[in-house]
Parts: sequence; C-alpha cells; structure tokens
Amino acid sequence: MSIPIPPYEPSTYEPQNPYEGYALPIAPRKRRRGRAVGLVAGAGVIALMGGTVGGAVGYYAAKTSLPAVSITSTSAGSTSIAAAGSIAAVAAAVQPTVVQLNVTGASGGGTGSGFVISEDGYIITNNHVVGAAGKDGTIEVSFSDGKTATGKLVGANPGYDIAVVKVDRTGLQAVPLGDSKALLVGDMVIAVGSPLGLQGTVTTGIVSALNRPVTAGGEGEQAFINAIQTDAAINPGNSGGPLVNGAGAVIGVNSAIASMPTGAGQPGSIGLGFAIPIDVVKRITDELISTGTSSTPIVGVQLNMTFEGPGAKVAEVTEGGPAAAAGLRVDDVVMLVGGQQIADPTSMIVTVRSYAPGDTVELTVNRDGQTLKVPVKLEASKAKS
Repeated sequence: MSIPIPPYEPSTYEPQNPYEGYALPIAPRKRRRGRAVGLVAGAGVIALMGGTVGGAVGYYAAKTSLPAVSITSTSAGSTSIAAAGSIAAVAAAVQPTVVQLNVTGASGGGTGSGFVISEDGYIITNNHVVGAAGKDGTIEVSFSDGKTATGKLVGANPGYDIAVVKVDRTGLQAVPLGDSKALLVGDMVIAVGSPLGLQGTVTTGIVSALNRPVTAGGEGEQAFINAIQTDAAINPGNSGGPLVNGAGAVIGVNSAIASMPTGAGQPGSIGLGFAIPIDVVKRITDELISTGTSSTPIVGVQLNMTFEGPGAKVAEVTEGGPAAAAGLRVDDVVMLVGGQQIADPTSMIVTVRSYAPGDTVELTVNRDGQTLKVPVKLEASKAKS
C-alpha cells in the first residue's frame, strides 16, 4: 500500500458535530509504537483515534457524552489592573480579538473559535470549524463586546485545516502574529477560545514539543500538521482559536487535543494539545485572502506505507515531478528533510508541508546503503477552497 506526498486522493470524513455529539463510528487502526491515544478536535466533540503521541496522531468523528453542569455567566473583567507582562495582561489584550463561531449546515454544525487579523474583519479559524456550513449553511460570529455578525467563508485549505472568514465590520481590534520558528520547548503559551461554548476562556501552559506530526480531519481532505504541542488546556470549542506567546502574539492555531481511548474516561484535556504553527498559517491565509485558494508544496512521490522505517521509503516517483527532476528513485529511503529527522511517511508529509512551493529542500536519502544529499525544488498543488 502506498500514499502519495500531496497532492493525494482525499478521503471522505464524517461531518463536524456540535459538542453535544452524535453517534458516529470509530474506525479501528493498527497501533505502531508506544501507547495508543484517542484525539479530540477542539471545534466539536470529535474523537481522535489511532497513531501514537510519539509519532503521528490522527482523529475521526465519534460520540462522547459531557457531564451535566450548571455554569453561571460572570463579568469578564474586574476593577483590578493587570501587571505589565503578566498572563492577566496578555489575556486582557488578546481576548477582544478572539471570536466564537457558531456554524450550522446541512451536514451538521458546531461551535469553535477564531481570531481577528485585520481591522476590516478577516478572521482565521480551522477548516473543520467552518466546513460544516458548506454553501448553504451559516456562520455566526460572536465578538467579545457582545455584538454578532454573519461570517462569509473567504476560502479554506483542508490539507492544512485552515480557513479564513470575513465579517462586514470595520475598526476591529486585531491580534499581532508572531514567529513560530523562534519557539523553544518550555516557552510559556496562552490559549484563548470558547471551550464548550464558554466564550473568552483563557488557559495557559508551555510549549511541550515542536514538530510533532499530527494527522487531522473533519471537513474535506485529511490535514497533515507539523504541530506545536502544548500542555495548555485545550477542549472542544477551542479549535481555531489562538495560541499566543508571552508578548500576546499568535504563534499557533489550536486544532486538536489528545484524550484517553474510548472506555478509559470521557474526552477532555489531558495536557496534550496541538496547534498549527503560525509561520505556515501566514502563507496560507495570505493566499486565501488574495485569491480564495492556496497552494500545497509537493515532492512528487508516493510513499510505501508498509515500510517499517526509520525513514520514508519511495514507492513511486511521479514522472515530470520535482523528485524525478532531482533524481530520486523508487526504493530510496528519505531519512532527513531539510535536516529534520524523518521517522515515517507521515512525518515526511508534515515536514514537507512546513515549506512553501518554490522552496528548495535538501533530502538526505539512503540508497542501497549509501547516503546521498538530494536537493528538491518543491512545486505547488492547488488545494480546493
């Protein structure tokens, strides 16, 4: 069996559900290494099943039940003044830029989060948050000031699980975008969003790991993410919201969490959250806003999924593609991409997707026991919007 490095044939996914959940089947999947975990996407209760936290993790839609609780709304602020540079000060600065998205459509609906990136109403969120709206559904955007507006989908790249929504409002406060390449494991981070519909919720933690291969889905094709891992509490409804650094700049888009397998307890945060790095998100959103579509970098190979690794074994080289031009061959085993170690095919896919079309990336290849350096110029594949 083999799968292609993007573009590849998209799979069919279950529709996004609201966090109350609907009954959906979970497809069993072979465990590779370590302990298997289930995953939950933040925009609705979506059980994530398969893979390992140490390697690739993926998610599928499934039902979960949440405890019946009574929560009384309280004032979001107080008369106290937050100390400069404190978590409270960062939260106060970021909260007005974060929105709640209530989505309805023929295939279902749900609640997720997003954040404003321009004063004229452009909002970043996850594709799996707004994808359920389709062509005839609705996206209602709720702001921290209590106002609401109807959102229009500008475009989406399901392969990166990123979407842009536009509202007809001006003078909005926008959150600054940071630099995810500057992150270090242990850096403090803050998540803001609407877990379980509780708008304006703030949680904090650290960067637990970088370059974590995560596979994700929900609306459209499967997404491959070279994720930021965090122990900040991320729960259903946080999806699409910002993960910010200590300066209040967005360094990631919260997209998925790990939870215990079905039967081991209810899904919820266990300190394993995953965010899409903002450096990748910037390119995708710029293209979506400019053209309504965005490109995905491709190598032009198919990978052998039965190969035990380490590395990713080439099963097929696309004629006329970048890999063919670079001299890559069938049965070559890619060990490094741009200096980053490749454990398996998924890690190669997410690493390639962290680059942009037109970038030249050096692949370190094992060919019949010899190590070769193969520079490949990535080409673009148009993603469906």
